[in-house]
Amino acid sequence: MSASNSLETTLLKTVLTANTYTGPSNVYVSLYSTAPTESTSGTELTGNGYSRQIGAFSVSNNIASTTGSVTFSATGNAWTVTALGLMDASTSGNLLFYTPLATVQTVQAGANLTFGSGNITVTCD
Repeated sequence: MSASNSLETTLLKTVLTANTYTGPSNVYVSLYSTAPTESTSGTELTGNGYSRQIGAFSVSNNIASTTGSVTFSATGNAWTVTALGLMDASTSGNLLFYTPLATVQTVQAGANLTFGSGNITVTCD
């Protein structure tokens, strides 16, 4: 995953200028039909049962990975998912990290899209 410009600026200020940073109480996984970039928000899914889901992470060395499954359930119309992100709030908020999916996912109404435990990772190198 790549870091957003907003997060990069926050981290630089925290580490290099002694600013304090309090991370979010929860990190939310978000889905996109148009992928975000470092400086753009992309097009997050809306409607048809979509809502951001909490992702729980553990960190070992320089890799953070989910400690449980993250499941999204589609209702109404199908979803086309091209990317996922990590946000600092359940609605609105700031994009922290983002990545395009290796394969575009089409989720039919009544179906789920699940990312298994350990399948969402963030690496700092």
